[in-house]
Amino acid sequence: MKAALLAMHYQNDVLHADGKVRVGVAADDPARPRLIASAGRLIAGARASGVPVIFVRIAFAPGYADCLDNCQLFRRVAETGAVQEGSWGAGFYGDLAPLPGEAVVTHKRNNPFWASGLEEAVSATGARRLYVAGIATNHVVEHGARHASDLGYRVAVVADACSTAQAHLHAASLETLAMLADVIQVDDAVRQMRGPQ
Repeated sequence: MKAALLAMHYQNDVLHADGKVRVGVAADDPARPRLIASAGRLIAGARASGVPVIFVRIAFAPGYADCLDNCQLFRRVAETGAVQEGSWGAGFYGDLAPLPGEAVVTHKRNNPFWASGLEEAVSATGARRLYVAGIATNHVVEHGARHASDLGYRVAVVADACSTAQAHLHAASLETLAMLADVIQVDDAVRQMRGPQ
């Protein structure tokens, strides 16, 4: 079954220790290097198997005119000056950045599919199976996995390439998603990707 990978929010403000967004990884989280390594193995595994990687980022215009203020999450983004277009924080983290020619989609809502072009980018790959990973598990990953499931894709959430700042929220999100998607580890995802596409 043809597959694609959604690599979501591997951005400096979300993943770097000096970043401004803390819902996905706590500033002093000792698990950060392991998460980064897992995400790197997942992306490399997809590329090696010819599985398209779609990089999903969140970013807002300076001044945040395009950022809703209807929920605490977005209000915090604006208050902290996080993920502004053109800033270091909105950029991709280190080796988790797209290569030339790989798809990049920018969204501005909780659901990465909302008015972002992501549905069209996924459709263009011809994939029927979507591997989903990113930060935070209980925000963009969960929204994206739910929407993809509703669109009819077979979804796999790659648990060890996802994170929340509080471990119990990560676990609860994965438990909920297990009714809608396969919850697997990076090694399993990479092994599956090596199969017939």
